[in-house]
Amino acid sequence: MDNEKNHPSIFEPFALVLNIVTAVLGAIIGMQIVTTLGVTPSTSIIGALVAMLIARIPVAMLRKYKSVHRQNLVQTSISSATFGAANSLLIPIGIPFAMGATNLVIPMLIGAALAMFVDAAILYKLFDSKLFPASSTWAPGVATAESIKAGDTGGKRAGLLGVGAVVGLIGSYLNISMSAFGVAFIGNIWALSMFGIGLMIRQYSVPWFDIDVNKLYIAHGVMIGAGIVALIQAGMLIFRNPSKSSKGKHNNHAADEIDESKLTRSVPEARKALSIGFVAYLVIALLIAIIGGIISEMSLGMLIGFIVFAAFAAFVHELIVGIAAMHSGWFPAFAVAFITLLFGMMIGFPPIALALLAGFSAATGPAFADMGYDLKTGYILRGNGANREYELEGRKQQYITGMIAFGVALLTVLVTYNSYFSQNLVPPIDKVYVSTIQAGTSSEVAKQLLIWAIPGAIVQLLGGPTRQIGVLFATGLLIATPNACWAVLVGIAIRIIVLKAKGKEAETPMSILAAGFIAGDALYSFFNSVFKMKK
Repeated sequence: MDNEKNHPSIFEPFALVLNIVTAVLGAIIGMQIVTTLGVTPSTSIIGALVAMLIARIPVAMLRKYKSVHRQNLVQTSISSATFGAANSLLIPIGIPFAMGATNLVIPMLIGAALAMFVDAAILYKLFDSKLFPASSTWAPGVATAESIKAGDTGGKRAGLLGVGAVVGLIGSYLNISMSAFGVAFIGNIWALSMFGIGLMIRQYSVPWFDIDVNKLYIAHGVMIGAGIVALIQAGMLIFRNPSKSSKGKHNNHAADEIDESKLTRSVPEARKALSIGFVAYLVIALLIAIIGGIISEMSLGMLIGFIVFAAFAAFVHELIVGIAAMHSGWFPAFAVAFITLLFGMMIGFPPIALALLAGFSAATGPAFADMGYDLKTGYILRGNGANREYELEGRKQQYITGMIAFGVALLTVLVTYNSYFSQNLVPPIDKVYVSTIQAGTSSEVAKQLLIWAIPGAIVQLLGGPTRQIGVLFATGLLIATPNACWAVLVGIAIRIIVLKAKGKEAETPMSILAAGFIAGDALYSFFNSVFKMKK
């Protein structure tokens, strides 16, 4: 691996052009697939492969892309644009369109775009803090980093990664969730065990118990309870008195075992980022209310309630999605935004306000999680924080790259959304949001949410702020991926057996294999999505 003294800059002329081109490609891929299949593919590995291929073109200027750090900027660009265009922009603006309120598409796009940029900025300021440490799993980021490292060093590492990727491709072809299997090799065992149990209950609740945890809002209730406790725990980590924090190091919570001296974001920095972020969301919510024209539809009290609730919901949404993404590699952004919508309906906001609320909430979270993955990739490639100054400079370059990619995604959506909507190509989840708004809610739904919030809160409380077993259990309940539960639980069992037999020396090869599994699954999903899209 190369050891450049100064981290490559995104503003090098060729680098800027290349990253803009890959961002356009990523945005188009994301929009096309989310409207046809309802999912957003991970394009990080694709970006890394593109950069590796460019480096092998016999042109002097392109040899620079043998640098893993330049390759990292390319994967950051395409990944940010993919999730930004599809999840943070197209899904929000599809909601008012599906409701027939086409006049709200541009106001929603403005609000969603601002939320996306704030979302990513908050993650940048929180990454490698006590709340979101760089040492946590961030599994897709690990997979991309190991892929780039293998391409750079070759040898046994490349061979092991290649074996993992082939197994990942074959497993994915056989409908085995190889991402879930890979995550089990590198994530927190407690958190992932609860994630696997949640996935199992979601898959088998009907055949085993004749209960649908989704239709009865059980999964949503558990997430509400776990999410509330997780928010309180996050607040305690960031806002509690430092003297009390130091005393707490003697208790058993894993969160208190984090060595704060090794973190690159201090508690005051994280506190400031959260405070500024919430104020920014308040301003965006007010702007959406004004340009969306809903001020005239609500009383002053209701308007103030909408602004505060929308900002709070967006804020909580990104934190919950980020926590789930950090620990499991999965983020239930659609489902958590749906919970926000249910609360808004129970409060009594008018339909148009609900559409804007759902879009605003959905716009936060995906950019937050995806940038976490990208920064984790960079963190590994830069030596896991061994050189603090180099790590911070590299992270800054990734952040700027991501922001440029989000800008490209915004322009791409602005130019192309009409062509999608004119063909009635709207992300499928938008139709779920709209049908829910039109159907209305009932006291029975509120009762179910309240009842199941209690066990969710208890489980999250028992696990503590780092294990996040409540949030991960709820995440599993909200995800309907066939047989992913078996992939997670079998993967954890294999990991425990291997570690007991081989000890810590097995951790590195297992991580590389896991990266291969995830990379193979991502490649299969990407090419399978493109094939189906064309078909």
